[in-house]
Amino acid sequence: MFDSPLPGSRRPIGRVTVLAVAGTALALAVPVSATAVSGAGRAAAAAPDPVSSFGFTAQERKDALAYWTPARIKAVGKSVDLGPTGPKTKTWTGPQLKTVGRLFMVNARGSSTWCTATAVKSANRSVVMTAGHCVRRAASPDNTNMSMVFVPAYSKGKQPYGAFAVRTVLTPRTFAEEGTNDVAAMVVDADRSGRRITDVVGGTPVAFNRAVGGKISSFGYPATHPQLGEELLRCVGTEKKENGQQMIPCDMTGGSSGGPWLAGFDEATGKGTLVSVNSALDGFTPTKMYGEILGATAKTMYERAGRG
Repeated sequence: MFDSPLPGSRRPIGRVTVLAVAGTALALAVPVSATAVSGAGRAAAAAPDPVSSFGFTAQERKDALAYWTPARIKAVGKSVDLGPTGPKTKTWTGPQLKTVGRLFMVNARGSSTWCTATAVKSANRSVVMTAGHCVRRAASPDNTNMSMVFVPAYSKGKQPYGAFAVRTVLTPRTFAEEGTNDVAAMVVDADRSGRRITDVVGGTPVAFNRAVGGKISSFGYPATHPQLGEELLRCVGTEKKENGQQMIPCDMTGGSSGGPWLAGFDEATGKGTLVSVNSALDGFTPTKMYGEILGATAKTMYERAGRG
C-alpha cells in the first residue's frame, strides 16, 4: 500500500489494487481537555492526547469479514507485481509463526490492499500491531482505512486460525496529524467461536524504550514474485540507529509494511520480541528497511489498546 512519503528520502511501503470498496470507517474524535495552571493565574490547554483512535461498528466489522472472501484475497494478491523478490529476502521455512499474518483492508482511496501485522501479548488478549500507514493516511486525520481483517499465519490461501475483524485502531497523534511515528495498535474481535486472538495463536512480547543494536529478523508478505504476498518472507540484519529511526539492511517491499522486527529470534522455536515494525524504505530499489524506535508514545498506545 503506497501512501504519502514520510519526511526525508524514505517512503511508507505497501501496494495498491483496484477492487471495489466495502464498508466505512467511523472516526472517533479524541477530546482535549483544559486545566488551570497552578500559580500562573490563568487557564491553559492541557497537553494534547498523544494517541489518536477510530473504530468500526458491529455491522461494519461483519461486512469486513464478508468482504474478504478467499476469491477476493486471491485476486488482490495477483493484481500487482512489484518485481522479483530481492536477494536479501528469503522465504521463511522454519516453524509456523502463528502470531504473524496478513492484514487486509480497503485503504482511504478505496483500493483493496494488504499489510503485515502481529498479534502481541496484551491485557485484553486482543491486540495486533502494525504500521501507522497500514491503518490511515499519514498527516491526514480523516483519511482512515476500512474493512480491516487480520488473518494470522496466512499461507498460500490457507487461514489456519481464521480471520479477526478489527474493532478499534490506535496510532500516535503525531502520525495522524504530521506523519511521524509510524506505528499502530489494533483491537480485534473474538473469532466466530468467541475466542480472543492470543488465546488462539499466542502473543509476541513487545519491548519499549530499548537500546538500538543487535540482530533482527524482519518478516512480511511483500508483493514481489514469485510469492506475491502468499508466503511469509524474512530479512535478517544488524540494526543501527539512523535519522532517528532503526535501520536494517533489507530489500522487502510493498505488502511487508507493518511486519514485525523480532529481536532475540530463535529459529528453532520461531519466538522473539517485537521491537519495531516495517515502516519505510530507502528507495524504489531498496537496500534498507526502517522502523520506529518504540518509545513512550508507542507504549501508551499499546497499553490503551490492551484496555479496549
